[in-house]
Amino acid sequence: MRRGILGGTFDPPHVAHLIAGEVAYRDLDLDVVTFLPAGAPWQKADRRVSDAEHRWQMICRAVENIPYFEADQREVRRDGWTFTADTLADFDPQDELILILGADAARGIQTWQRWEYVVSRAQLAVAPRPGVDRAEVDAVIPVPFTWLDMPLLLLSGTTIRRRAEAGKTIRFMVADSVWDYLEDHNVYG
Repeated sequence: MRRGILGGTFDPPHVAHLIAGEVAYRDLDLDVVTFLPAGAPWQKADRRVSDAEHRWQMICRAVENIPYFEADQREVRRDGWTFTADTLADFDPQDELILILGADAARGIQTWQRWEYVVSRAQLAVAPRPGVDRAEVDAVIPVPFTWLDMPLLLLSGTTIRRRAEAGKTIRFMVADSVWDYLEDHNVYG
């Protein structure tokens, strides 16, 4: 199976995540895109992250009606910090893995736990992100990777959370089912 893996905090999952998954699915001829919310993201240890169960419920809703998207809970259910290297090792060795990253995450890949294993186990597909030049990514990834041909979206979980916490609308920045969940559970106050 040719599997795209799109991991992240997903706090909340938003349309840029879905667009990155869609572009990767189409352009890289993937069989499935697996969305993996981090349970305890170690690189965000110094920040407040919404409860893993809320993030899990939101990603399930975000991908529920897309037949080639799936949500995977292996990191959400894992105790302790979650590391991409451990997660990639959990997948069937016969699967061809393509790790879908934002350019900001890709630029920092050499800070990841066992990053050399990550780039040897999975091909990389990088989505453009505001403030990150492709040359910065080229400088740190020592293997060939795919730069996804998608629009640069000025949208992030941080922006969405700040808007929600300030009482501003975030509708249409997230899937309708995610927006309903956020409203029903008052996730961001």
